[in-house]
Amino acid sequence: MSFGQGGPDWGSGSRGPSTPDWAALAEEAERTRARRRRWLLAGGGALATVLVAGIVAVAVVSEGGSGDDASDKPSSTLPPAKDLPPESSDGPQPTFKNEPPPPPPPKDFIADARRDKAPISARSLFPSERVTINGRSYRLTKTATSGTCADAAHAGLGPVLTRNGCDALYRATYRSGGLAVTVGIATFKDSAAAAKVKKEYKPNLVALPGGGISDFCRTVTCRTTANALGRYAYFTIAGRTNGKPSPASDEQAERAGLDGSNYAYARVLQRGKDASAKAAK
Repeated sequence: MSFGQGGPDWGSGSRGPSTPDWAALAEEAERTRARRRRWLLAGGGALATVLVAGIVAVAVVSEGGSGDDASDKPSSTLPPAKDLPPESSDGPQPTFKNEPPPPPPPKDFIADARRDKAPISARSLFPSERVTINGRSYRLTKTATSGTCADAAHAGLGPVLTRNGCDALYRATYRSGGLAVTVGIATFKDSAAAAKVKKEYKPNLVALPGGGISDFCRTVTCRTTANALGRYAYFTIAGRTNGKPSPASDEQAERAGLDGSNYAYARVLQRGKDASAKAAK
């Protein structure tokens, strides 16, 4: 048996040569192109993401650094200190002085005998021949000093002065018309003793006559006061120069006693002011 040109398939009933399916080929080609476009788009998106990330990183670094050494990079744009211009010394410069502290208040100087060192006498306590107190004028008539304080006090006040260690009692009498007032200033070692005398006070200071004034407030009722400032206790007794009594209704005598007390306060405080001014020099 011989075989012809086309082989055993050639002859009647056999299939003819195959023809390409152009429609299928076209669809496959389109799918290939579509896949290629998707890959390109994906790759482009990744590249864009990388570029954006790079831009952010640069921005962060330029704002002050990032990464492990970010804290070591200065965030300020000021030049280093060595590059700053030197400060000018042409203008006025502040000066600092070691100023001494102010002296203690005046009352501190009269609170204790250890600090109250200025000389003291009836003359230093009552230096003026005439004084005006609360608008009323008084004339000095007599002064006296008692080293034994009880000698210038009646039975009630004397023991109080002695018990609290009175050093001396200085008295002065002032006159205004038909009124007279004796002011007594007693000294003690400290303010505690003087305060006790004020608290324990009992009448009276002995009125000091003289200078044209007879013995007043000796056997009649008179107006009295008692007070203390620093290491000093001070008292007054005021009444009529004609020997008549000055009961509670005698407002003029009461006012004279208060004037004398105010004057004693001012004179004691002046000692403190003088000591303070001296200490400030």
